[in-house]
Amino acid sequence: MLLSMKILVTGGAGYIGSTVCSALEDAGHQPFILDSLVTGNRDFVNNRIFYQGDIANQRILAQIFRDHKEIYATIHFAVRIILPEPVSLPGLYYRENTVKSLSLFENLLNLGQKRIIFSSTASVYGEFSGFRVDEDSPVLPNNPYASSKFMAEQMLRDLCNSDNNTSVGLHAIALRYFNPIGADPKMRSGPYQPDPSHLLGRLLTCALHKQPFSITGSDYSTRDGSGLRDYVHVWDLAKAHVSALEKFDSVFRRDSYAENNESFIAINLGSGNGVTVREFVHLFMEISGVELEIGEAPRRPGDVAGVYANIGRAERLLDWKPHSTIGEGIESALAWEERFKDSSRQNRRDKLLTDSNSTVNVKLTL
Repeated sequence: MLLSMKILVTGGAGYIGSTVCSALEDAGHQPFILDSLVTGNRDFVNNRIFYQGDIANQRILAQIFRDHKEIYATIHFAVRIILPEPVSLPGLYYRENTVKSLSLFENLLNLGQKRIIFSSTASVYGEFSGFRVDEDSPVLPNNPYASSKFMAEQMLRDLCNSDNNTSVGLHAIALRYFNPIGADPKMRSGPYQPDPSHLLGRLLTCALHKQPFSITGSDYSTRDGSGLRDYVHVWDLAKAHVSALEKFDSVFRRDSYAENNESFIAINLGSGNGVTVREFVHLFMEISGVELEIGEAPRRPGDVAGVYANIGRAERLLDWKPHSTIGEGIESALAWEERFKDSSRQNRRDKLLTDSNSTVNVKLTL
C-alpha cells in the first residue's frame, strides 16, 4: 500500500485542479492549495488547507513549505485560459502563464523541491496532417495561450537539465491535456465559468436558454468539415495525476529518457480518439433530449482543425488509460448543470457540502 503523500496544488480552486484534489484525497493523499482566486472558485477549497495568493509570490511559497515540510511534489495548474482572449491580450497570457510559472519553478528549486507535474496542453501541437499526435510530433503552437504553455514547458525542461540542478535533482512531467469534459462523479466540482467558451459549455448554455448553436468552422479537412477534437473525462484526467504522482520516480527509471539522463518528460492525456464537433453536437442532443437549432459560423481566431492523442506513453509509464466514454462525460456535465442551474453563487456552497451524494436526472429541465 502506498504511503499518504502531501502535495502542493497551484490553481487548486479551478475546474481541473479541484477535481484532481478530490482524486488525491480519494487515494489517501493530502493536497495543499495555492490559488489567487482571480478565476478560481472559493467553494472548491472548502475543508481543504488553502493559501490565497499569487504563484509568483516568493514569501507565500516559502511559508507553505515552512508549514508543511513533508510536501512530496507540486502540481502546477494555475493558468489563465478564456478563449478567444489570448489573441487580443497576448501580453497578459505570457505574463500570467509563462513569466509567473518561471518564478514558481525557480522558487521551488531554491526551496529544494525536486518533483513538479505541469499542467500543459495539446494545443502546443497546432495543425498536423493525419490528426493523431504523439509526444514527438512537431510542436506548432498557433496562438498566445498555446505558446505561453509551451514556453513554460521549455523553461521547465531547461531548469531540469541545467548543470546547476545536479544538487537538487529536479525532475518534471508535463501532462498535455486534450479536451476535458464532465464533472467529478460525486459532484464535488465541475465547470463553473458563467460564460464558457469550450464546446460543451456553449452547448449547455444554448440548451438552457433555448438559443441556436453555431458550429464555428465548417471547412476543415475532416470527415464532416467541422473541427476534430479528443475529449477526455475530467475524472480520468484526475486519476492520471494520481498515477503520475505515485509513479513519479519510476517514470524516469523506466522511460528511454533515463538512458539519456533526461529529467523532463511530456505525456499526452486524451481519450485516444478523434471526434468532430458536429458528431459531438449530435451526441449531446441525443443524451440531453434537447433538439438544438444548428447553424454555421466562421472559424474563431486561433482555431485549428484539431488533433487527437496517441496515449501509448501514458499507458506504458503511468499504467493509465481512460475508462469513461464521451457520453458519460456529457452526462456528468448535465448532472452538474442540473444541480446548480437554479442556485445562486451564495448558496452553491451548501449544496456542495451537504448534497454531494444524491442522484441527479441528467435530462435538462427547460
